[in-house]
Amino acid sequence: MTDPITPAVPPTPPVPLSALLAREDLGLRQIAGPEDPDTVIHWAHTSEMADPYPYLLGGELLLTAGVHVPEAAGSGAYFYDYVSRIVAAGGAALGFGLAPVHDTVPRALVAACEAHGLPLLEVPPRTTFSGIARAVWQLMAQARLAELRRVTEAQQSLAAAASRPDP
Repeated sequence: MTDPITPAVPPTPPVPLSALLAREDLGLRQIAGPEDPDTVIHWAHTSEMADPYPYLLGGELLLTAGVHVPEAAGSGAYFYDYVSRIVAAGGAALGFGLAPVHDTVPRALVAACEAHGLPLLEVPPRTTFSGIARAVWQLMAQARLAELRRVTEAQQSLAAAASRPDP
């Protein structure tokens, strides 16, 4: 019997969603879902698939412009199923890009994210998905560098203590 495969995670600390929202250059705005300080992003992924579940590993900020949304999606059932699949895959948050497809975030999507407890971010037209992905990786790199500095300082302190005549 084989063990289930654990999704790979990047070799860097995850990014708090709050840190990404604090980046004024991105202009992201959380419009639904819990504002939980413990929500973290492991990576950003863009998908216009109607069912992104098979392509998610968990921990993603999933970015979409809503190209996949059918005209009849206003009823709510489409978005309820869509969000439930993201949550089932372990998605951390959903970013919905405004323009060129949608001028506003569909109300039924907001309601579905509220119902499932999935943070929903409104992405302004000036912000590119690649810019968001870059920001996630920059924040990850900063966190990793801080982690490496802490480890190095601890090692130097231990080495200094061990080299004293009376440790």
